Amino acid sequence: MKLKVNGEWVEDLPDAMSVAALLAHLQLPVKKIAVERNLEIVSKSTFETTLLTEGDQLEIIHFIGGG
Repeated sequence: MKLKVNGEWVEDLPDAMSVAALLAHLQLPVKKIAVERNLEIVSKSTFETTLLTEGDQLEIIHFIGGG
């Protein structure tokens, strides 16, 4: 499967991959992440059940705390 993540194509991903599986594949922590899929926000409670499809466009935002 091929997805566009933050403006760049990511190829050779397994078919029927969930948002949670993609985040694990990209080694991103789930706790401080926001995901937009095809211009719609994906709720964290649905990361495990939201399946990605060929050509989906995702924006992944990683929040960083600081002071």
